[in-house]
Amino acid sequence: MNSTIKTLLLWAVIFVVVILLWNTINTGRSDEQILTYSEFLDQLDSGNISEIHISGHATEISELKGTLSQSSRFPEQTEFKTQARISDTLQGRIEAQVSSITYEEPRETTLLTMLLGWAPLLVLVGLWIFFMRQMQTGGNRAMSFGKSKAKLISSTDKKVTFKDVAGIEEAKEELLEIVEFLKDPQRFQKLGGKIPKGVLLMGPPGTGKTLLARAISGEANVPFFSISGSDFVEMFVGVGASRVRDLFEQGKKNAPCIIFIDEIDAVGRHRGAGLGGGHDEREQTLNQLLVEMDGFETNEGVILIAASNRPDVLDPALLRPGRFDRRVIVDRPDANGRVGILRVHTKNVPMDDSVDLDILARGTPGMSGADLANLVNEAALVAARRDKTKVQMDDFEFAKDKVLMGVERKSMVLSEEEKELTAFHEAGHAVVAAFSKESDPLHKVTIIPRGRALGLTMQLPVDDMHTYRKSYVKTQIAILMGGRVAEELTQDDVTTGAGNDIDRATDLARQMVCEWGMSELGPVSFGGADEPIFLGRDLAQRTEYSEDTARQIDAEIRNIVQHGHKTATGILEEHRAVLDRLAQELLENEVMDGSQIYDLIEEMTGQQLTPVVRPIARRPEEDEEEEIEEEIEEESVIDSPVAARVSQASESGASGALEDENTGPSETTSSPESPPVSRDAAARDGALQAGESPQEPLPSPKTQG
Repeated sequence: MNSTIKTLLLWAVIFVVVILLWNTINTGRSDEQILTYSEFLDQLDSGNISEIHISGHATEISELKGTLSQSSRFPEQTEFKTQARISDTLQGRIEAQVSSITYEEPRETTLLTMLLGWAPLLVLVGLWIFFMRQMQTGGNRAMSFGKSKAKLISSTDKKVTFKDVAGIEEAKEELLEIVEFLKDPQRFQKLGGKIPKGVLLMGPPGTGKTLLARAISGEANVPFFSISGSDFVEMFVGVGASRVRDLFEQGKKNAPCIIFIDEIDAVGRHRGAGLGGGHDEREQTLNQLLVEMDGFETNEGVILIAASNRPDVLDPALLRPGRFDRRVIVDRPDANGRVGILRVHTKNVPMDDSVDLDILARGTPGMSGADLANLVNEAALVAARRDKTKVQMDDFEFAKDKVLMGVERKSMVLSEEEKELTAFHEAGHAVVAAFSKESDPLHKVTIIPRGRALGLTMQLPVDDMHTYRKSYVKTQIAILMGGRVAEELTQDDVTTGAGNDIDRATDLARQMVCEWGMSELGPVSFGGADEPIFLGRDLAQRTEYSEDTARQIDAEIRNIVQHGHKTATGILEEHRAVLDRLAQELLENEVMDGSQIYDLIEEMTGQQLTPVVRPIARRPEEDEEEEIEEEIEEESVIDSPVAARVSQASESGASGALEDENTGPSETTSSPESPPVSRDAAARDGALQAGESPQEPLPSPKTQG
């Protein structure tokens, strides 16, 4: 209430000042000569008044306006104004000396007259208020620059709980402890425990960081403030720091409470990252955030939860214990996690009995919760377009191929020569992959253009892979070389179709030499990971080896790629008949599944190459949950002790995650890459501790173009 009164008083003062200025300006601009009554009589008796206008009643003082003729005092014709009581004597003198006389009764001042008089001023004031409001982004009032934009989540909003989160069980357990502390703090405090002041959620985009925060909001019966890191950044100096102060003041008033800052890297970047010195507005905002989190004054009962997919650029002072006591890794889900995510996203989707979520989970390695949610939605849309009442397995397969490989471009017209070239190119990839021991199973081969590729050969791993054998990586390079070798064996000249394959094979070979120590140069790292330069840490890329070593690295990379080319040549020359037959089948059918390719190879060579698919290993609690669900279906009892057991067991099950923007197949100039393997680069998730080994994701050649 006090702030409202202050604002109204401020506007009232501004309005009065503007009115005074307006009156002063109007008064100063008057060109009329003001005469005293004696001067008026002198000019009247001298005959210098040519015309006069009298306004007023006879019994009152009237206003007289007129025109003075040229005289010694007034060289030019001049307008004058004066006031006098019009008596009979004065009336006679005026009629005797002035030739032109007019009379006017005074008009009463009305509200409309006042408004018309003040209209220009009111328009100017209104325009000024409008532009002042527009200067503040987000539509805030002109005088509320430093107010926090945090949204207080209402208890009436649709809630998300931990039952709606799956695939990230460890992260759920870490955050569930905070919720339990807020509900029963004495349980922890009696043993001297203190709740963490801050929790940082780290992980790739789309893995569920924001969803976890929403789940905490739904589980904890405390006020929950949500704000984005970009809401602190403003064009006015000091506004960001003011909003941080206001945010924590609101938190103190509502303690105990939770404050969630999404994308905190927008405001918490490493200080000194800009080229303009330490007076950057964002740095001042960060300084205020550091003080509020762990400064001279303590914020008891205010828990800060933040999310970021770039923890490597955050300021070290922000990451230290006392501010962010816990760092929770939210990684891409494994096969079990993907099954749980698919179960929740298909909970409200009518599905046919043919749908097997285990098969879908195995065929989507590296997908995040956001990718899986998109996959289920695409399958539902496909089934709706086909006028089906239930979503079938073929709808999911169609949606999966669309997400992984891109949309089919059947309208693209290719010449017969290009079709034949594409068929032999993709057949080369497929044959090398099929006859290689350290290879992932073939999923599908197509010569229908998808995305920006004219053809695709797609492989899917049997299990989620977290580390890679040297022989496996060398096999991937050989598979990438299979398309170029097939062109060399079947065409008069090579084409540009293998450009993307060569680029990816070279990148793999460079990682083998420079990062993984898989070359004759030994277990030595040459340079850091291939990441963008961050100005707050590296002003330029550093060369950490000599020119002679660089020549040896180039030679090793060349040898590895040429070895893969030689391996692919040997396989395709040995199985040339299979290559020709597979290319012809592709020209006729355009699309072939992995099972069809393995059957063709078995028919021609007698070799059984079909991979053995092992069932997905389940966690004990998941098996127990399924058994309980089967018991409920058999007994058809809803409110029974068994149902209560299901409710307890389902604490670990549930949903996927939110938005993802970088996972899934990344397109290149000739073909989109396969989904990234379900692992995360530790170097991008924060500083490595002593004894930890960084895991760099392998640019997996699961899709060849």
